[in-house]
Amino acid sequence: MAALCLDFLGFQEALKKMRDVDDKIIYALNNALPTESFKGQGHVNSESTCRDLYSKLQQSHLSRQDSIRSCITISANNLKQLREKREALPDDVDTDSQFKAEQRKLRVLQAELNVEDIIKERTYKTFNERCRSYFHAGQ
Repeated sequence: MAALCLDFLGFQEALKKMRDVDDKIIYALNNALPTESFKGQGHVNSESTCRDLYSKLQQSHLSRQDSIRSCITISANNLKQLREKREALPDDVDTDSQFKAEQRKLRVLQAELNVEDIIKERTYKTFNERCRSYFHAGQ
């Protein structure tokens, strides 16, 4: 994923794919858990299903957060080097342009952490609404 940090559009595309599990949470829950009218009729182990999905969600959230933070670190280091180069060469238009582009990139990456929090909150709310009868996190 670190290589993708250099290709920002590639990074955003990879992040989008990694968010599939969150985007499809309702679909996954609807397919995996019985509705109220079918409870007790199927052979679905709802506790196991919820536990597995919870584990998958946690793994996905941690992986995305680590990837974003890794890219933030790389971008911050690039920005520091560009700042030093910019101070050494104040009239270099290319360096100034690169510096400003890296600043924008860093701001967008930091905003992605906030987006992650919102996605995570929404996903766990949906998860808890459907799985609370079968599974409680931390058990």
